[in-house]
Amino acid sequence: MKLDINSYEDIGIGAAQVDWERRVNFEKLRTDRLERVKRVLVEKNVDLLIVFRWENARYMTSFRFHYWPTFRFGSVQVVFGKNMESPLLYSGDEKHVMARMPWISDYSKFTPSASIEDPVYVMNWLKEVKQEVSKYIEPKNVAIDIWNTPLVKAVPKVFPNVEILDGQEIMMEARIIKTEDEIKLMRIANAITARGMATAAELIHNKPGIKENEVLAAAFKEMYEEGAEWTQCQNIVASGPYTCPYRRFTSDRIIWPGDLVIVDIGALYSGYFADFTRTWVAGNVSPTKEQKKVFMAAYQVLEDAIKAIKPGVTTWDVYRAGYEGKTFEEGYIGHGGFLGHGIGIAASEPPYITTFAKDNPIVLKPGMVFSIEPYAGKPGVGGVRLEQTVLVTEHGVEILSPYPFEESLFIR
Repeated sequence: MKLDINSYEDIGIGAAQVDWERRVNFEKLRTDRLERVKRVLVEKNVDLLIVFRWENARYMTSFRFHYWPTFRFGSVQVVFGKNMESPLLYSGDEKHVMARMPWISDYSKFTPSASIEDPVYVMNWLKEVKQEVSKYIEPKNVAIDIWNTPLVKAVPKVFPNVEILDGQEIMMEARIIKTEDEIKLMRIANAITARGMATAAELIHNKPGIKENEVLAAAFKEMYEEGAEWTQCQNIVASGPYTCPYRRFTSDRIIWPGDLVIVDIGALYSGYFADFTRTWVAGNVSPTKEQKKVFMAAYQVLEDAIKAIKPGVTTWDVYRAGYEGKTFEEGYIGHGGFLGHGIGIAASEPPYITTFAKDNPIVLKPGMVFSIEPYAGKPGVGGVRLEQTVLVTEHGVEILSPYPFEESLFIR
């Protein structure tokens, strides 16, 4: 698949701030994101929004914190109402926020970390929230983006007779269309990921006997040196028999010449994720005819799905274009009814391209960003996963991950 370069922005921009070119406008980024949340609150007539998800907190405040390998309640809380000028940020990082975040520091509150797991603290914290927001509004409804048991018990007591709404639905309506600056950050994140992918491919091609975890460590090193904050997931290097059935993590397996090797990686940069996948052939070995057939089965799904993307079509249309009617002799195409996911300030978010889209199709609009990641596999031969991050444009689609595929696997 060739990239149709319509402008220099298609291949990314520099990450540094400079005086000679318009790059990412972070002040505008912060303003635009908060304005989108305000607009949705007004349109949905939501009085009060409380978020705990890290990506939602960052979207509303630009508060960056250290990501844990699993979700941790209490790292940050953000409270925002439709009559408030700025959100209330609750965190344990008072000195950091006051020193470096003037756009939010005047409205910040500070609380011990990890307290949302404690029932007594949750009750007291919600009472404090109620007192703070009473300066602006007496809420008739409260939207919350994620729940745990202490919240389920405490919210109705602190906010009696108040309608409880889905805060994640509110946030996703604000987040699903990316701004110009968000897209620029995602281009940079994908460029950083390309550096990691290049290193991984070079080792797979030219260093026989290397282990999967060594390949991933080298890719991580490149991405972090380039300015990555984190990675899209634990990331995947799967080789040989672990490509079919597909094992979605990295081990210490030694990669043999001739193995198919799936590399699925993505960098986080300034809050925005990249995510793309390539499958390589290890060593200076020509792939077998069977390996080529597996690759082409996955590649055809990828091409057909991307060709279907344009404003006005639905997630179900894209899924059908990719997978419907396709079979693969003695093997299989597809991975659990899944073809793709949205991506942005979260590593995975709507719109989802799955079999479930049939009953809940989402209409694609310019500014949506998501991945297309088909899989094909044949036992005894191996598996292939390919993935592109794509932006829906006014006229179709732009590929944000224009990295080459393994040329030797194509059947021309």
